[in-house]
Amino acid sequence: MNIIVCMKQVPDTETRVKIGADGKSLDLSAVNFVMNPYDEIGIEEAIRLKEKFGGEVTILTLGSDRAENDIRKALAMGADKAVLLKADNYAGDVAAALATEIKTMPYDLIFLGKQAIDEDGGQMPQILAEMLDLPCATIVVKLDVNVEAKTLVAEREIEGGKEVIEMPMPAVIAAQKGLNEPRLPNLKGIMAAKKKPIEKKDAITSTSTYSVLGLELPPERPAGKIVGKGPEAIPELLRLLHEEAKVI
Repeated sequence: MNIIVCMKQVPDTETRVKIGADGKSLDLSAVNFVMNPYDEIGIEEAIRLKEKFGGEVTILTLGSDRAENDIRKALAMGADKAVLLKADNYAGDVAAALATEIKTMPYDLIFLGKQAIDEDGGQMPQILAEMLDLPCATIVVKLDVNVEAKTLVAEREIEGGKEVIEMPMPAVIAAQKGLNEPRLPNLKGIMAAKKKPIEKKDAITSTSTYSVLGLELPPERPAGKIVGKGPEAIPELLRLLHEEAKVI
């Protein structure tokens, strides 16, 4: 099997967000970047399928040279090679750039995380599948692949339950927490990753379908108010909830 995993490098969730001087972007000068955790689940699933059926796992990333650190982590986990579409502060259509590159590559499955934790859009798997004219299963928590029949059965989370769907391959799969537990790279994998190839290309130029007009932090929360203790405080609490907070 040939499997492609689209991996994004994202700011650590402990990062303190600062708006840049232009008022339209974030100041990333002191930000610690990590592999998107949902993409990491996709990488693990791809490696497990390779170990079961044979084949090759390729990591595909759009970003700056900084992303190479997390690409090497994916290679240390067990991926075979990687393609880095180089772009600093990319303002184009990311899905189009990924799809253009994928069309030049052999694949049976394409994995992504269900969302990236920086923008939390949760749209990339569906958009990419549409651009590639492929079936897509999102929020997948269980996956069974039939290589001979070139089909798969995906169990996905839906509100109030689970949905099981069958689809042909190739397909796009968006991984959700619970699909697996990503492995930690061992010393052998880390050393092997240093010799695995990372092909670097320039990302295609394109025009984004949206533009950022401005960024601003949410207003500071007002200080809390203590109205009293015990049952005696209830009338005043109700009055404030009704007259000031206007929630009842």
